[in-house]
Amino acid sequence: MLPMSRWKHRTIAAALSALALSFASPQAMAADKTITAVMHSDLRVIDPIMTTAYITRDHGYMIYDTLLATDANFKIQPQMADWKISDDKLTYTFTLRDGLKWHDGTPVTAEDCVASLKRWGKVDGMGQKLMDFVASLEATDAKTITLKLKEPYGLVLESIGKPSSRVPFMMPKRLAETPPDKPIPEQIGSGPFKFVQSEFQPGVKAVYEKNKDYLPRKEPASWTAGGKVVKVDRVEWITMADAQTAVNALQSGDIDFLEQLPFDMLPVLEANKDLKIEVLNKFGFQTLGRMNFLYPPFDNPKVRRAAFLAMNQKDVLDALVGNAKYQQICGAFFVCGTPLETDVGAETLVKGNGLAEAKKALAESGYDGTPVVIMAPGDVTTLKAQPIVAAQQLRDAGFKVDLQATDWQTVVTRRASQKPPKEGGWNMFFTNWVAADVSDPIVNASITGRGKNGGWFGWADDPKIEELRDKFARAGSAEEKKKIAAEIQTEAYDQVIYIPLGQYTVPSAWRKSLTGVLDGPATPIFWNIDKSE
Repeated sequence: MLPMSRWKHRTIAAALSALALSFASPQAMAADKTITAVMHSDLRVIDPIMTTAYITRDHGYMIYDTLLATDANFKIQPQMADWKISDDKLTYTFTLRDGLKWHDGTPVTAEDCVASLKRWGKVDGMGQKLMDFVASLEATDAKTITLKLKEPYGLVLESIGKPSSRVPFMMPKRLAETPPDKPIPEQIGSGPFKFVQSEFQPGVKAVYEKNKDYLPRKEPASWTAGGKVVKVDRVEWITMADAQTAVNALQSGDIDFLEQLPFDMLPVLEANKDLKIEVLNKFGFQTLGRMNFLYPPFDNPKVRRAAFLAMNQKDVLDALVGNAKYQQICGAFFVCGTPLETDVGAETLVKGNGLAEAKKALAESGYDGTPVVIMAPGDVTTLKAQPIVAAQQLRDAGFKVDLQATDWQTVVTRRASQKPPKEGGWNMFFTNWVAADVSDPIVNASITGRGKNGGWFGWADDPKIEELRDKFARAGSAEEKKKIAAEIQTEAYDQVIYIPLGQYTVPSAWRKSLTGVLDGPATPIFWNIDKSE
């Protein structure tokens, strides 16, 4: 009989080997180069305009392209198109570059791009604000897009070239005319990879093949800009919900790339000389809690306030990360380390001294004991801790809590439902934004106050915030913007638009057989990566 340790080792190795073989199609075995990756979440929602979920954004970057893009110097660069701006700053003319084709072989046209921008502009916070200033958006010929403004607006290029959710990906007109709350029926882009629909197993596996017809730009790759040169034949995203299984697979070579490392397993991985460990998104994440404003108990601002007072960031970050190198207490809605950083309104959150005040506020709020339904995904390393810690903090303050175990893709789908909690809806969920998505009041989708009229999940209805966001969009100086951002933060904390629970970074790991892995605010991206034997 084998010693127990050797038996376990062989059993795990055999299981991983069988798993790898079960995923390997004849096409994959014949391919010269295949990258196998375990991402932060499985993929089910595949329309990148329907959701802000990062796994869907990552999917979008594989198969779609953008008119403009952001480089590592924070500069907007041409991607599918270049541009000219009229002297009066009211007309932007975009001209598509030559050689752009959809994956079905048809040419990309300006009409396709206009329809794509309009669909994106209906649901994205930054896109909505841009469209508030747009007088007309039309295709003036097959390669020319003309955008005319009602008045000058300084964030036109930054909006169209934004690197993260929701990204204005270009789609064929027939797909882009799908209402933004309905999934597109096909995955046809013009980007560097093609989606292999026949091999897609939602929640299990997603496969991408090199788009051999794609013509990359000549500039070096830089963040989401530059030449998207694909150096491998296939990329396979494999779901491994168990962190230990994924780590074992990485160390044994059954997978090549692991997007989010479990913090408690870092010492083991750092000792492996075959692996490279690096934080790809150096700007990090903001983690937050979001309430549903449509139903009790959080339709009552006094109850929301009591819940806010019960929260403290240190407990959340210690449970989520537990490593001072990768976590930061921060009460700034628009991220610490940016020009808009301020701690106004955040005292109890960052000091963790609000529990007594929370109990008093809840007692005075009229709270009737309605259970708080919290969705708690257990399959994503960076989303497990927040709902568990927050649920206990709410119970300590006197709330009744219904903590419902689920997975992240179910949260992504369910959070879009406006049904009452008793009918499959919800009261609270937790998520993470990359810093690029929350760094100012225009890009930050969670800070909007549009309610059911295009608001983000939770549907906060706050006309004052919308008025202040409009002032921010028109502000001419950095000083004025900082002042308005502080006013927005004050209102956001007062009305508890959402609860920022601190910042963190998370390392990725890959086998050293991979080279050319790019960093940036919207990682991982799989062009520019090569794989050696």
